[in-house]
Amino acid sequence: MTAIFLLALALAMDAFAVAIARGAGGEHHLRRALDTGLTFGLAQGIMPLIGWGAGTLFMRWIEAVDHWIAFGLLTFLGLRMLWASFSDAEEVDEAGVTGSRSYWLVLLAAAIATSIDAAAAGLTLDLFDTPVWLSCLVIGVVTAALCVPAYWFAARIGSRIGHWAEGLGGVVLVGLGAKILLEHLG
Repeated sequence: MTAIFLLALALAMDAFAVAIARGAGGEHHLRRALDTGLTFGLAQGIMPLIGWGAGTLFMRWIEAVDHWIAFGLLTFLGLRMLWASFSDAEEVDEAGVTGSRSYWLVLLAAAIATSIDAAAAGLTLDLFDTPVWLSCLVIGVVTAALCVPAYWFAARIGSRIGHWAEGLGGVVLVGLGAKILLEHLG
């Protein structure tokens, strides 16, 4: 379960960083913090299930190399997160107006964009000792639990911490990939 919790923390870092950016530039209402956290958490919880389902369909062809696939995917995702944490590109955010359609479209787009990594990581869920549904639940809850306060306190925290959090998430993903590879080779 510890590995799933670490995976959840690592996967949540993209959403955490975006929640900070949205909070720093958006409306500072508890409702917006809850909207952001719950939407990001739901997306992060569903996407690994989608990735796992796709992996299950093709598992008999990839069982012999699943640990290499997990290592490659998690390392790629981790390095991508590390690269993004050091890039100078700023998140572009549209705060929207309370109840507006554009607010929800932007929020949903951000939730999907930040959860694509979770779909790829879902391919590795069978390698952990935790049931897939519980893994997805933990990933979603951890993401929501991090994003609500991230949005809420963004004005006090500042946007700089988002890059550090994303970098830390990248390091954790690379470490998890290495752990899976070493366990299956040894």
